Amino acid sequence: MYQWRKFEFFEEKLGGGKCKIPEEISGKIECASSGRGKLVIGCDDGTVSLLDRGLNFNFGFQAHSSSAFFLQMLKQRNFLVSIGEDEQISPQQSGMCLKVFDLDKMQPEGSSTTSPDCIGILRIFTNQFPQAKITSFLVLEEAPPILLIAIGLDNGCIYCIKGDIARERITRFKLQVDSSSGEGNSSVTGLGFRLDGQALLLFAVTPNSVSLFSMQNQPPRRQLLDQIGCNVNSVAMSDRSELIIGRPEAVYFYEVDGRGPCWAFEGEKKFLGWYRGYLLCVIADQRNGKNTFNIYDLKNRLIAHSLVVKEVSHMLCEWGNIILIMTDKSALCIGEKDMESKLDMLFKKNLYTVAINLVQTQQADASATAEVLRKYGDHLYSKQDYDEAMAQYINTIGHLEPSYVIQKFLDAQRIYNLTNYLENLHEKGLASKDHTTLLLNCYTKLKDVEKLNVFIKSEDGVGEHKFDVETAIRVCRAANYHEHAMYVAKKAGRHEWYLKILLEDLGRYDEALQYISSLEPSQAGVTVKEYGKILVEHKPAETINILMRLCTEDIELAKRVTSNGGYLSMLPSPVDFLNIFIHHPQSLMDFLEKYADKVKDSPAQVEIHNTLLELYLSIDLNFPSISQVNNGTDFNIKARTVSNRKLAVDGKNSSIEKDTLERREKGLRLLKSAWPADLEHPLYDVDLAIILCEMNAFKEGLLYLYEKMKLFKEVIACYMQVHDHEGLIACCERLGDSGKGGDPTLWADLLKYFGELGEDCSKEVKEVLKYIERDDILPPIIVLQTLSRNPCLTLSVIKDYIARKLEQESKLIEEDRRAIEKYQEDTMAMRKEIQDLRTNARIFQLSKCTACTFTLDLPAVHFMCMHSFHQRCLGDNEKECPECAPEYRSVMEMKRSLEQNSKDQDQFFQQVKSSKDGFSVIAEYFGKGVISKTSNGSTGTARSDSVSSSSGF
Repeated sequence: MYQWRKFEFFEEKLGGGKCKIPEEISGKIECASSGRGKLVIGCDDGTVSLLDRGLNFNFGFQAHSSSAFFLQMLKQRNFLVSIGEDEQISPQQSGMCLKVFDLDKMQPEGSSTTSPDCIGILRIFTNQFPQAKITSFLVLEEAPPILLIAIGLDNGCIYCIKGDIARERITRFKLQVDSSSGEGNSSVTGLGFRLDGQALLLFAVTPNSVSLFSMQNQPPRRQLLDQIGCNVNSVAMSDRSELIIGRPEAVYFYEVDGRGPCWAFEGEKKFLGWYRGYLLCVIADQRNGKNTFNIYDLKNRLIAHSLVVKEVSHMLCEWGNIILIMTDKSALCIGEKDMESKLDMLFKKNLYTVAINLVQTQQADASATAEVLRKYGDHLYSKQDYDEAMAQYINTIGHLEPSYVIQKFLDAQRIYNLTNYLENLHEKGLASKDHTTLLLNCYTKLKDVEKLNVFIKSEDGVGEHKFDVETAIRVCRAANYHEHAMYVAKKAGRHEWYLKILLEDLGRYDEALQYISSLEPSQAGVTVKEYGKILVEHKPAETINILMRLCTEDIELAKRVTSNGGYLSMLPSPVDFLNIFIHHPQSLMDFLEKYADKVKDSPAQVEIHNTLLELYLSIDLNFPSISQVNNGTDFNIKARTVSNRKLAVDGKNSSIEKDTLERREKGLRLLKSAWPADLEHPLYDVDLAIILCEMNAFKEGLLYLYEKMKLFKEVIACYMQVHDHEGLIACCERLGDSGKGGDPTLWADLLKYFGELGEDCSKEVKEVLKYIERDDILPPIIVLQTLSRNPCLTLSVIKDYIARKLEQESKLIEEDRRAIEKYQEDTMAMRKEIQDLRTNARIFQLSKCTACTFTLDLPAVHFMCMHSFHQRCLGDNEKECPECAPEYRSVMEMKRSLEQNSKDQDQFFQQVKSSKDGFSVIAEYFGKGVISKTSNGSTGTARSDSVSSSSGF
């Protein structure tokens, strides 16, 4: 005991800790109890008094008539259980009674005082339970209102009362602790209940034994734990339900299986108690006759408080204080200091280990513990005990800012200690990116490959990392630990970092390709997009194979699963990977050709064909757009210049020229195959194709596109640019036939071209005139005006043509003259007939009816057309001749149709435009009278003449 340090962790309360019991308590104090914020004192006059927190008198009442021996406040209910002596009913029965008071129910007593309601009174001793001196008393609240009361006697027996005392529903039974007959050696000096799971146990202490009863057994089974005991007031129960007994040589702890720890504190233990993990002990020193009150911290092996006191009669704990009641009715109130005060006391003495143990045993919050550890670490650091200081700092992880510790050990250049701290920081998952960087730098500076391996490779689960992955990769890569960086990247699924190291640092292209092949299609596509340029540069064929697998994987399965191409849209498109071939157009061409051969109905067909055309038609196998970006020049001009230069050189570089020709053949095949006859639009961008052909002087493709788009004038313009007269005439022969959907006006354009050529082209002009004459495309005057502009042409070129046209025109003029004469004769005959009808009488000499051919009799009808009919044969239609009426109606219907057509201007102009000779159309309209100003009057006159001719007699 003397080697234990002494501290003043407690202090006296209530006026220096010394105060008096109130004067209202006049009797001798026999018993005391505390609980529920009350201090209860029983006296030898049978009164029970209640004191408040300041030890002030609250109220008192007469609990027993003679004396109160034992009191206990219950915890679950505001009940007070007392044992005291009352008046005897008969000489044979003892006056010792047990009473239960409900402190929440007060009954008036007299006029000025009140007392609690006594809800139960029970005689302790009966015939079955003989009277003996009560030495100990304990109450257990099992399940309200059930109480289990244990009463220890001086004869070694324990009387137990169980039940609801208020309703007098109880059972009694007796436990025999010690059967020895030695006087005073068998009395029960202490009791203690313990709940061990569902089992209820009862400790019983005598001066010579410690026993344990299992209350769940019927009858309760006794187990002897020890053959030593103690006196009254030297028994207590710890907060872990351990039994504590105090003997002159030591303090003993007991568990259910026997004696436990033993603490050798010398001196007679007059009082023993337990308070918040502290052992309370009043020890009598036989040498000087003084009593010492000690508070022991058993976990930390220190005396938290020591004080010389007077003769103690009772020791209680309430309101967080320890209350000692002396025999002279004085009281001592002792309270624990706050944690901060205790720690300050220890820090001043540099007792950091004690402070650490103190905060840990008293279950202080983690931040407070960390603060103590930090101060201890600072103390050790100041003494240059870096290893021990780091041990303390490691325990502060999670509460102390890591930069505080890191800065200290960086300044001290203690890289080993710093590495240890950073390892623990990562172990607890509290490291940041900077901490990871620092730790890896420590490993690399120490050249500690083994620890680096442990840090990086000893992870428990896949994908679980206690450090920032990207930081670890970057640091290992910078320190040339490429294998470690690759391990971390692969385990974390950071494929882009893994490939970056393989390709940029190690140049292991085959391994990179193999790794990409092992990835899922979506991940492989992302990595190829990012690193495809490097792969294409070094491993073009293998890269193309991977791209083919990505873009065409399970293509046959997809065709079987769905017929609408929906699955194809889920696969990566070759267009997504064009950027990786930016400096390798030959590889791009190979890739797109393979894809186009395998996949015929790709959603990206148009883009693929556009790109292939650009590659096929390029002179130097490059992207025009790239040339524009790199050189900043107009790509159209540059392409034309390059094209002309390339085509002009003959035999200078045969391999390049051969390759160019082969690619152009492929380009022409693609232009034709991607525009089937059944499609209105091709599977490529027509405008782009035309631009490419124009830029790269690809005449064959340009001619095909113009002809396919029916741009015939542009076709012949291509021949005109190169002065290919033979091809020009052959083209017009093919495209100028209107019967085959051609454009005859091409011959007019061709004639105009030769007329403005400025050189002798007599042969070609004669050939063109043959077709113009055959199809009657241009009037001779236009032909003469067009050819007159070419000074190199003579009249002999068109002499025969003009002669034939004049002869033809003469024949037409003669035919027209004869037709005019015939029409004039017919007109004169008609006018004469009309005049005759108007001025002379008509003689009708028909003797038969025109309808029935029978002899004509009256009544008869004669028409001016010289047809006669029976009136009965005409029926109701007497105003027009049945024979001539159909012809008349057809003429009138034709006239009405012509009049209606004259109002349709669009049709008139369309006929004029589409006709070879527009003047003939206009003349025809005038001849029919549909656009004559007098057409309406003429029509009316004709109609009246017809009606008058139909009148009969």
